[in-house]
Amino acid sequence: MNTPTTHILGIVGSLRRNSYNRAALRAAVQLSPPGVTIEAFEVGDLPLFNQDQESKPPITVIDFKRKIRSADAILFVTPEYNHSIPGVLKNAIDWASRPGGDSAWSGKPAAIMGATPGNLGTVHAQSHLRQVLMSLDVKTMNQPEVLISNAAERFDDNGTLTHEATKRLIQLFMENLVRWTHLIAPPVSAAQPERELQLQ
Repeated sequence: MNTPTTHILGIVGSLRRNSYNRAALRAAVQLSPPGVTIEAFEVGDLPLFNQDQESKPPITVIDFKRKIRSADAILFVTPEYNHSIPGVLKNAIDWASRPGGDSAWSGKPAAIMGATPGNLGTVHAQSHLRQVLMSLDVKTMNQPEVLISNAAERFDDNGTLTHEATKRLIQLFMENLVRWTHLIAPPVSAAQPERELQLQ
């Protein structure tokens, strides 16, 4: 029996090119089980949310909502800014939830991970993000939690994850996300090359 393909949309809540969270997403790509593809969406391509435009949104918003709907699951990878989620991530979430009655998020399986140079591993940001996603009927996986603290000690200068315990945790996390996704909804995407990361 062929392993079903699971297509995941990766959303990094950072605009910084060399961010630890972009590095964490790359690690998730490398540590995913067979049959998983991850496509990254750049939230910085979206304009600031303007309700005056929600009935006729910019093409980047239309494309973002299409990618959400065509994905089997969403992987949020977020830093923590001032004990919460970055504004660029909240902006992306708001765009895809509007207009009323046309949210792309409803019922979508998802998971959250995050990395920070600090000691708390984005625990506040992930908690706040879960509250936002719950209000949008996103089916967010609870366990395991990937809270990467002291990121400078876990990634090398090239952004490669070198911390073996974190690698094992992310591998388990991705395996659980696939099971969670198939529990919530069957795959809807066509087959694509394994472990593919498409940077927009």
